[in-house]
Amino acid sequence: MLKQLKISILIFLAFFVIVGFLYPLLITVIGNVFFPWQSNGSIIHKGNEAIGSELIGQPFSNPGLFWSRPSSTADFPYNALDSGGSNLGPTNKVLINRVEDRIKMLRNSGITGEIPSELVLGSGSGLDPDINFESAIVQIPRISKVTGIPENILRNLVLEHLSNRTFGFMGARVVNVLELNLALMNLEKTYDR
Repeated sequence: MLKQLKISILIFLAFFVIVGFLYPLLITVIGNVFFPWQSNGSIIHKGNEAIGSELIGQPFSNPGLFWSRPSSTADFPYNALDSGGSNLGPTNKVLINRVEDRIKMLRNSGITGEIPSELVLGSGSGLDPDINFESAIVQIPRISKVTGIPENILRNLVLEHLSNRTFGFMGARVVNVLELNLALMNLEKTYDR
């Protein structure tokens, strides 16, 4: 019995060291060597100031900028400490009211025609930093009206920041909203009214 207890304690200690220290250390080293940008948070800087992450979305309400997908994370939108969707079903009155309110807000901002579902429904994580091509294009008339930048220039800006599908066939063509808005703010300086 004492021998089995001793073996159990040794196995526990061995796994504690392997799983608690060696494995995390190995993964950290591999991440920093082969994927330094991603493993350090993909932080985007404007000058010397960190303004966001390429991997975590953030809300934009300025009518002269592209807007992100809605986020349903707890406490505040895009809360990286509480990733998750709303878990509300399609017949849930709370979700229906949120979607109707979002559609009304988009219509009041000047968006006409079909509204992509991505602009009224959050992602599963609530942290999605990207919008699809259609969601960016539908916002161009609103942004053009506010900023005075011609629509064709804004469309070219979206195309310049468009990421293709993974492996050429998986997922949708998307654009990172933060990176697109940074480029838009730089472009806006040349169109100051």
